Amino acid sequence: KPEHAVNALDTAKGGPIAEGSVGGGTGMICYEFKGGTGTASRVLNKKNGGYTVGVLVQANCGRRSQLMIAGVPVGKEITENAVLSQEAGSIIILIATDAPLLPHQLKRLARRGGRGLARTGSVSGNGSGDLFLAFSTANPHVTDPAVPTHSVNTVPNDLLDPIFTATVQAVEEAIINAMVANQSMTGRDNHRVDALPHDRVRALLGKYNRLK
Repeated sequence: KPEHAVNALDTAKGGPIAEGSVGGGTGMICYEFKGGTGTASRVLNKKNGGYTVGVLVQANCGRRSQLMIAGVPVGKEITENAVLSQEAGSIIILIATDAPLLPHQLKRLARRGGRGLARTGSVSGNGSGDLFLAFSTANPHVTDPAVPTHSVNTVPNDLLDPIFTATVQAVEEAIINAMVANQSMTGRDNHRVDALPHDRVRALLGKYNRLK
């Protein structure tokens, strides 16, 4: 309701963002583990502009067998207690940057959200309604009507690759963080979703790294 939106704006604050089953992430399922809110960021080096890319996801997507973590097929190794008969969830990916990007460049940046999602294994099935949004905090006063004209800074297209790379990496990490920061949950009608088991994931990452 409108009052909930107003309250969210009034209580917004800086600092670390809560992850896991918080806010809109409370009821979410990700790769048939407990999903929810996840964040990650990257800071480019000075040579590439020193810009920051931050990502927030509401992870509610994927089948167990699809899950990949750092290239390891975790979902094929941890198969018990899967809860879905078909993919039915949707993920929301928000990408924020202080790089001075124009609207058409931000549209390209938003599309990189799908690349990060794919690195975790999702194919965005028929039941998915995935949303990717990107915005820039640069050029903050260009909409001020008190000034008739404005100058706008931007990054040439040929220099966007480091920002694209940072976005893909941060999206991938944010999705994993949404599961890592979680706990098992029993909801309405005793529906239970297991949390991602940290110890088993660590063991699998070690096993596959030894095989390389």
